[in-house]
Amino acid sequence: MPPAYLLSPCRTPGARRNGRLSGWHPVDLAAQVIDAVVDRSGADPARVDDVILGCVMQVGEQAVNVARNAVLASRTLPQTVPGTSIDRQCGSSQQALHFAAQAVMSGTMDLVIAGGVESMSRVPLGASVQLAAKAGMGHYMSGDIKAKYGDADFSQFTGAEMLAAKFGLSREALDAYALESHRRAAAATAAGHFADELLPVPVRTADGQGEGLHTADEGIRADASLAALAALKPLRGEGSGGVITAGNASQICDGASAVLVASERAVRDLNVAPLARIHHLSVLGGDPVIMLDAPIAATEAALRKAGLRLADIDLFEVNEAFASVPLAWLEATGADPAKLNVHGGAIALGHPLGASGTKLLATLVHALRRRRGRYGLLTMCEGGGMANVTIVEALY
Repeated sequence: MPPAYLLSPCRTPGARRNGRLSGWHPVDLAAQVIDAVVDRSGADPARVDDVILGCVMQVGEQAVNVARNAVLASRTLPQTVPGTSIDRQCGSSQQALHFAAQAVMSGTMDLVIAGGVESMSRVPLGASVQLAAKAGMGHYMSGDIKAKYGDADFSQFTGAEMLAAKFGLSREALDAYALESHRRAAAATAAGHFADELLPVPVRTADGQGEGLHTADEGIRADASLAALAALKPLRGEGSGGVITAGNASQICDGASAVLVASERAVRDLNVAPLARIHHLSVLGGDPVIMLDAPIAATEAALRKAGLRLADIDLFEVNEAFASVPLAWLEATGADPAKLNVHGGAIALGHPLGASGTKLLATLVHALRRRRGRYGLLTMCEGGGMANVTIVEALY
């Protein structure tokens, strides 16, 4: 099968809700990373075959095909370049990467931009469901789904609690993991390890204020402590017995990310050295009620299909939607914790929903190459009980 190579993976620094990127229209923010991967790769913009972007809340400013709108807002791409938008919940841009790679590996396309965008300040979490409900347009859970699953709550917050209970994860263990996420992210920032993947963008706040460039992830708390994390109330409320808090869950975040996926012919024509290639890609469904344990089975299935062992993987990125997700994944797989989310994760850096897949890819590829590793594995839990897995091979 023809290879799919990865060029110029990049991301904006994450920004807090109503923070340093909250004044950016998501279409214009997505155009920034699209232009960056074109500029950094040296590709002829007219040769880009397609743009595939992930986005979860496809309503309001993110409606009517955010990918095509980002192409139209781009300063590099001509209007002849098409675009399409993907919703696989939190794995949306990882799925965009998979579709781009499949197009290249099939031989039908040579250059495809994959990425994602989410402005959680401007288009809040749950907006697509809540606005439709207010307009009398019903709910996504149909009668047949309710007949099949009863009164089950398709909630990631409930799933995070269920996952913690299933694997016996205490509040203390979750908070300790969250603290380590902040410490690793702060150390990586101080050491300049994010420099190659970051795309600084002008500060734009919702009130029109801001000057200079947004150059570093806004959510990292270098002063985080176990005492401060322990003082936070469970999201279920005090006395509920819940262990999930805002401190051991991912941060609401604004951001965008992208990568250029190229065929062997395109790489030859560009005369560039790709950073990595796709070694394996797959997706798997699981229980939509507990929802967040799908990365476990998906990882095991992906390794079997790829003919690899856990020990063959040099670095892992498992999205920190909640601390219970990577901790349960570690418990189930037996992976080395020192190889997991080595520069921190969404608890410290933020989780811009539809942008997180290629955001984590950018971090994984650059970290893998810095450590002279060979294989890296990326997976994340997704609404509805799904998980994508991408295995990349670093090239030198």
